[in-house]
Amino acid sequence: MELRRADRRGLADEAADLIREAIFAGVFPPGSPVREVELAASLDVSRGSVREGLAVLAREGLVRSAWHRGARVIDLTARDAEEVYSVRAALEGLAGRSAIGRVDLDALGGLVDGMARGVAAGAPSEELLALDMEFHETIYRAAGNRRLLEAWHAVRSQVHLFQLTRIRLGHHDYRAVVVDEHREIVRLLAAGDAAEVARHAEEHVHSAKRVLVGQLDGATTETSG
Repeated sequence: MELRRADRRGLADEAADLIREAIFAGVFPPGSPVREVELAASLDVSRGSVREGLAVLAREGLVRSAWHRGARVIDLTARDAEEVYSVRAALEGLAGRSAIGRVDLDALGGLVDGMARGVAAGAPSEELLALDMEFHETIYRAAGNRRLLEAWHAVRSQVHLFQLTRIRLGHHDYRAVVVDEHREIVRLLAAGDAAEVARHAEEHVHSAKRVLVGQLDGATTETSG
């Protein structure tokens, strides 16, 4: 297992960042154990720093720990997707309404342009997703609601992992809609209709949820068949 080694500043946070990066990269697949001793050796930090880093990821919902059983990456089930995306939809609606007149539309447009260039150039879907996540982070930060931002950050890593799974199970679908869906959000924010912004923001999430739940149900059927 090859991971980048942690530096000596903020070792617990650095360990959390590196383990999260490894989870997103598929080094630790959903449901797999993440062992303190192995991680400490790989990252060249103490077990205490790894333990604190895993606690950060547990608060983000990426790993779950059980007494005497250690930590594991979360499983990605259709039910989990339903829960995470339903919460996200509510947050996105509020964020969109609150960001009207506050968000930098040029910055959002630039991110969408980056997505379009990436699609045209055949960039990896993971790079498109990074722009996608930055797009939504920009809206949340512009909303000016600290508790809303904290609620988003509580599910952001789970959303990222689920979206990576959506890409893995059907990246052509993601690439086909990512540019137009986000460009429409920019257009509606510019128009300033709060109800329409909220409606579209929520549907944007529910659409992704329907695709992913179908993919996960299909994968479960194939596995059990």
